[in-house]
Amino acid sequence: MKISNIFLFVFLFAFLPGTAFSQLDSIKSRINYELDFRFRIEQDWNSRKADGSFRDNRSRLRYRLRTGFNYSHKWYTFGSRIRTGDQRKQQDPQLTIGDGFEEFGTLPIGFEKVYFQGDYEGLKFWLGKNDFSFRKNNELFWSDNVYPGGVFLRKKFDLKSSMLSDISFAASHYILSASGLAFSDDAYVQGFQSELNIANERFAIFPSFYRMKNIPIIPDGASTFDIDYNILHIGAQWKILPKQGFTFELDLYQNFENYDGATEINENLINQKQGLVLGLQKGGIKKKNDYLVKITYAYLERFAVLDYMAQNDWARWDYSNFDSPDGRLTNFQGVEIVGAYALSDKAKLVAKFYLVDQLIALGPTSETGSRFRIDFDIKL
Repeated sequence: MKISNIFLFVFLFAFLPGTAFSQLDSIKSRINYELDFRFRIEQDWNSRKADGSFRDNRSRLRYRLRTGFNYSHKWYTFGSRIRTGDQRKQQDPQLTIGDGFEEFGTLPIGFEKVYFQGDYEGLKFWLGKNDFSFRKNNELFWSDNVYPGGVFLRKKFDLKSSMLSDISFAASHYILSASGLAFSDDAYVQGFQSELNIANERFAIFPSFYRMKNIPIIPDGASTFDIDYNILHIGAQWKILPKQGFTFELDLYQNFENYDGATEINENLINQKQGLVLGLQKGGIKKKNDYLVKITYAYLERFAVLDYMAQNDWARWDYSNFDSPDGRLTNFQGVEIVGAYALSDKAKLVAKFYLVDQLIALGPTSETGSRFRIDFDIKL
């Protein structure tokens, strides 16, 4: 063996392992893991059906587990997250103890996020399946548990003014279901939003426009026809007394799509396209011993939002008659009262009370519902 080859062998043996371990440590330092768990106690009562009969009162113990990772380097990040939950029920990842999983059988788990995102020269974007990403006050337009797939972009501009803090513009193209033909034949949601923060973010206004095309009237394959939505959303948040933690929220919805002549739609619902949400909050829960109290009033007509992409927390109304577990939480008015307390920086208790009533009856009587729940949330 040549002397030069011997020196090369010694060099690789002595230094390569250290270099490899150093690179491994560098990679590990860029990986962030997340894990959270929820346990829920829930009681439903006074849930009247459209035919005038009442659903049985219901008590449930429920839970959810989520875990994931993201890898960050320079200007980009990619990652994923999995969760428990019925994969046909995008609005609700919670599982009910003892509900249809054999005798202590295994649990359904699926990916809720798989994404690549970046911040390149002030332009933020993501590709794949990720958060809804548009600013919102609550889940009455889009549930926090619904992670759309597609493309999202946002550009923010700092305004060097004592009154105007910053302004941003965002756009998205989310695909609900691909047609296998042209993009225009897909069921999709296009969103456009501007966000203006005023007086050091004490006041914010975020008008948005959502164009929804080829949307099935009923989810999960039971639909007989598709409709479109053209929804203008005016959202605002005002920190009335910042030091005391008082915040006021406002949401206005107007769907400009014309359903005249759509014989498949109940004639009493054709012009039901407006929504109003008012919220008043005291406090917040970011660290140990923080507390929050909030009351929200919601008035959402049938086509003010897309019902099976919005929250399904407020009542037991769903599409089970069409073999779908998805909720249908529009065409109602109601109240949500929330109280929350931070047991630690990572653990909190949240209590919620709901009272709802249907706006336009779909049968002899209007539907109703009352619900109370307590959540224990812990995040590592």
